[in-house]
Amino acid sequence: MAPRYHVVTLFPAMFAGLTGYGVSGRAIRDGLCSVRFWDPRDFTRDNYRTVDDRPFGGGPGMVMLVEPLDLALTAARVTLRRQGVSAPRLIYLSPQGRRLDQAAVAELAGAAGLVLLAGRYEGIDERLFARHCLEEVSIGDYVLSGGELPAMVLLDAVIRLLPGALGHADSAREDSFVDGLLDCPHYTRPERYMGLEVPTVLRAGNHGEVARWRLRQALARTLARRPDLLERRVLSPLETELLGEIRREGDAASAASD
Repeated sequence: MAPRYHVVTLFPAMFAGLTGYGVSGRAIRDGLCSVRFWDPRDFTRDNYRTVDDRPFGGGPGMVMLVEPLDLALTAARVTLRRQGVSAPRLIYLSPQGRRLDQAAVAELAGAAGLVLLAGRYEGIDERLFARHCLEEVSIGDYVLSGGELPAMVLLDAVIRLLPGALGHADSAREDSFVDGLLDCPHYTRPERYMGLEVPTVLRAGNHGEVARWRLRQALARTLARRPDLLERRVLSPLETELLGEIRREGDAASAASD
């Protein structure tokens, strides 16, 4: 059964970019997954379709009402249960949550169903966590106007890992962070442009040398830009050898410039 993704959001139209274009849009059209939206306004009881109110205790901003969100989340869960997903993961997109990284994306890509809650205003009524055992996931240490963009980021990252979503089976495996390293540089035609040339090794046809070059470049980039990734990585003998070469070259360049 294809994974089913439900999103509770005040602005379903914002997701048109995700559902209509690119890898995610094609995956949805091909039936590799499905995405459905639930608007909390459809679960309100007043003529104004009110979804927020002032916080108890005072303070700036508004808080999303518990009942419309509770009913929307319940509707999503019941629908998924009827479709054969008995225990979907419920995720609230929040800057207070677990940081979304490639390992978390891979974990979520294995779920049969996800229910994402995109909040707005100052946040959601805390009682929703008790009602639905919401997980919190963050895409970074900053604040956005709402959870729609983080929900799209999460879904795009998850969908591209589904079997058949990418044009080549190796594409997802060779992305940055999949093996704990940043990605290597990439080149395509023409071989020469404005005095800049594609590295000879990539044009020579020796697949073993190409693989070694790409690994070396990935290690060099990771060392320069994200050395913290190397600190928690168990290096293979080849990676240790290449990293030693990179560091010796860096030391020699520093000494030459002194």
